[in-house]
Amino acid sequence: MWPGGKPSRIRSTNADDPSRKPARDVKNGKRKLKRVPGRAATRYYDVVAIGASAGGLNALTELLRPISGDFPAILVVQHLDPTHESHMAELLSRRTRIHVKQAEHGEAILPGSVYIAPPDEHLLVGPGTVQLAHSQLVHFSRPSIDLMFESVAGMYGSRSIGVILSGSNRDGSVGIRTIKEAGGTTIAQEPATAHFATMPQAAISTGCVDFVVPIGEIGNLLRDLCAGKRQRHE
Repeated sequence: MWPGGKPSRIRSTNADDPSRKPARDVKNGKRKLKRVPGRAATRYYDVVAIGASAGGLNALTELLRPISGDFPAILVVQHLDPTHESHMAELLSRRTRIHVKQAEHGEAILPGSVYIAPPDEHLLVGPGTVQLAHSQLVHFSRPSIDLMFESVAGMYGSRSIGVILSGSNRDGSVGIRTIKEAGGTTIAQEPATAHFATMPQAAISTGCVDFVVPIGEIGNLLRDLCAGKRQRHE
């Protein structure tokens, strides 16, 4: 729990955590960077998981605007009407520079892509792949932000970031704690900048949020975290 129950706005990575360092190799007595196929040697995180509900489209647009293709994979659960086809991926593609698509079961999770949960399907992760599940509702929701966060925490641990945006329910407040406990980094939209403040406020109230940030600053914060330019205090 943070002192006074308030989340820190600046949190630095533990420099001794080997999971935060690029892979290395030793040759002729000298240490050199070892390139890992499909992953930049200096990448600090593998996945950014984002949960949004009411007011989420505008928030996601703002968040993704400064992000380009040289970025970890992004997974998004946005609560949607289960009876209608979703155009979320198409709308975000028009407004951002990064590749956005609706997630498909079994497809590879690749850097530089945004995967949107389809309506009425839970978005989970397997070893490097998307897993969709039509299991029971969680807190009256399918897809569930909590389930996505818990799945990401279990698979990626300290190399994951969880983000809670605008919404009118408490989905994500359990999962954000799971990401935090797994060593990941957690972010909530500043409630004053959210169209619906209930969801980010519920996440903040857990005491497990590292950064509380206005929506217009989250995208740049994510870029800095993933490039190692911004750190978190343990």
